[in-house]
Amino acid sequence: MRFSLGLLAGLVFSIAAHAAEKKPNVLFIAIDDQNDWIGYIGGHPMVKTPHIDRLAKRGTAFTNAHCQAPLCNPSRTSLMTGLRPSTTGIYGLSPWFRNVPELKDLVTLPQYLRKHGGYKTYTTGKIYHGRYGREKNGSEFDVVGPATSGAPYPPKKLIGPTQFGNHKLMDWGVFDHKDEDKADWNIASWAVEQLDSKPKEPFFMSVGFFLPHVPCYATQKWFDLYPDNDTVLPKILRNDRADTPRFSWYMHWYLPEVRHKWLEDNNQWRNLVRSYLACTSFIDSQVGRLLDELKRNGLDENTVIVLWSDHGWHLGEKAITGKNTLWDDGTRVPLIFAGPGVKPGQVCTQPAELLDIYPTLTGLLDLPEKKGLDGRSLIPQLQDAKAKRRHPAITTHNHDNHGVRSENWRYIQYADGSEELYDIRKDPNEWTNLASDPKFAKVIASHKQFLPKINRKPASGSKHRILLYDNGKVNWQGEQVKPTDPIPGLD
Repeated sequence: MRFSLGLLAGLVFSIAAHAAEKKPNVLFIAIDDQNDWIGYIGGHPMVKTPHIDRLAKRGTAFTNAHCQAPLCNPSRTSLMTGLRPSTTGIYGLSPWFRNVPELKDLVTLPQYLRKHGGYKTYTTGKIYHGRYGREKNGSEFDVVGPATSGAPYPPKKLIGPTQFGNHKLMDWGVFDHKDEDKADWNIASWAVEQLDSKPKEPFFMSVGFFLPHVPCYATQKWFDLYPDNDTVLPKILRNDRADTPRFSWYMHWYLPEVRHKWLEDNNQWRNLVRSYLACTSFIDSQVGRLLDELKRNGLDENTVIVLWSDHGWHLGEKAITGKNTLWDDGTRVPLIFAGPGVKPGQVCTQPAELLDIYPTLTGLLDLPEKKGLDGRSLIPQLQDAKAKRRHPAITTHNHDNHGVRSENWRYIQYADGSEELYDIRKDPNEWTNLASDPKFAKVIASHKQFLPKINRKPASGSKHRILLYDNGKVNWQGEQVKPTDPIPGLD
């Protein structure tokens, strides 16, 4: 009997030790174009995101996290490589960094986890921009699931042509279809199937949702969450950009992002705001499906969950709709860590960067440190949300335009040297530019010291949506812009 009890005790100890040695899994959730209109961040008082909010309570949620570029490809490239756009020269929707000779051998986050942690890497939906990283003969991931999009689409655009023509993405509204037919529903279902298979190896599973990227189509049930009156509209200041440099307009000179004036003139502002909120709540429901499936399969206790968005999005603020800006509306995003090694129930106001995810995850998973990354580990904040970070969050848009966001200030320097400064404590909407006031010279100087020392020119293969400034001349997509030129869609 003693031998049997001893054998049993040894077996129990062995099983416990094996369980303790099992590497944590990673569930990596990306949301496209999701700004701070998330419940726990408080970007919109009416937004309903119960599932993301419960994830925030399970872990440490950042309210001052910012992207490294307010555009899909450079933002996602930065996050996955751990390098700034100013380091790689990836500023636009092209090129795919693997096609740039000096960047093609960069080791991305999933590759590093596979090589140094034995992780099996899965992906579905949008993790890199567009089709990047999804090639059948590629090496980014072991298992590639279905892509995602805004599908299904109505027979024709719901809002018709905008001031920039009939661009297919510039559309939104109630569309009578089934939620189960949406591409984002299908990628969540694929991820659920993988979790149901109970992978034996530790896994890195990346799930990238398309919505609330335009076109913002949702069924009536999601619109019904939000009132059809003007109380749903965000606060704006008329002529808000009167004290901002003209150079700020060059960020979205010829892009199809409609101006706020067009939205009001065509009675589309409220429709767009409700469409965006409706799509946000729909995606929240898909995040809930993933969280529920993790728990149902007994994987939640040993899975690090990271939820992030690639950049923010304006809905009339600063007189535009869309991204491509260096203000909080264009850069602030949700960022949540939960699971092993993360203190639950924390909200962190310290500045954080998306490229911090790479070193943070390798640290949480107890992997060797990856040398040469531009980001810094957030583990001190995951253990104590009040732990200070000296380094601010830096966002770069096109060559040599940078926003520096500390805990209480935003400083912007454009390529022509023009500046903006906002006191976030007193002016959270960034309505009053203080850069010309001499009494804030020391504040500006303290932020300028963090501007990137490397400002690489656009990488070879950069074809469009690239703005360059050189010797007093502005060049936008191959067309020289004069300071006196009328602003498209505004003047």
